[in-house]
Amino acid sequence: MNPLEQMPAVELEGLSYSFGGTKALDGLSLTVNQGMTYGLLGPNGAGKSTLIRVLVGLLRPQAGNARVLGRTPGRAVAQDIGYMPQLSALYLELTAEENVDFFARLYGLAKRGERKQRVDETLRLVGLWERRKDPAHRFSGGMRQRLSLACALVHRPRLLLLDEPTVGLDPELRVSFWEHFQSLVNEGRTLVISSHTMDDAAHCQRLAFLRQGKVVGEGTPAELKAATGKEGATLEDAFLHFIRKGGNVVP
Repeated sequence: MNPLEQMPAVELEGLSYSFGGTKALDGLSLTVNQGMTYGLLGPNGAGKSTLIRVLVGLLRPQAGNARVLGRTPGRAVAQDIGYMPQLSALYLELTAEENVDFFARLYGLAKRGERKQRVDETLRLVGLWERRKDPAHRFSGGMRQRLSLACALVHRPRLLLLDEPTVGLDPELRVSFWEHFQSLVNEGRTLVISSHTMDDAAHCQRLAFLRQGKVVGEGTPAELKAATGKEGATLEDAFLHFIRKGGNVVP
């Protein structure tokens, strides 16, 4: 087996980051293995977006260590990562096709023929092929979410970092997104997804509950629910349990 396929997708040890006097990440440690969907669950201000920005290389840890696919986050690992930010990074005057092509170039797809094939395939995947010539400013919020996902997927990254990817989506589109995500995991990709909804959490193979920049609970959904000691516990019950107790589940 390729040694790169054996190493964790993400390794964090004692990670800390502050904005002024506010700690966004506070000694956070966790490991994400490859080939799975890992959820970061917590309310606004829990540190989810800050953590993803560290993994992308947009922020440097002020303390602790972060490794992504065995390397320090940044330019060296950028082509192996797909990043979908919470706030759209689309160019609204460009067409859907032009937006995806721009990000394909940014991620190093230099050959025109290969790049066009990837752009076409990705737009079909997210259901925007028929609207590929339309400028993004004509798209609804859900369509812009799909286009943002296409921009993150076009270079076929090994690791996808998705910051609140389903926020604002209607139920049908949310199901469609999770079908896409599952197909990527089936191909051996790794997804790290931040969310504050229990619906998203239920689709993840493993979860970290975050509060005030700390991991207060970590495990599979079944392990986290079982830790409450409550028959028929839900993930919401588990989240509240760990918020109150501050304990960890790390099998």
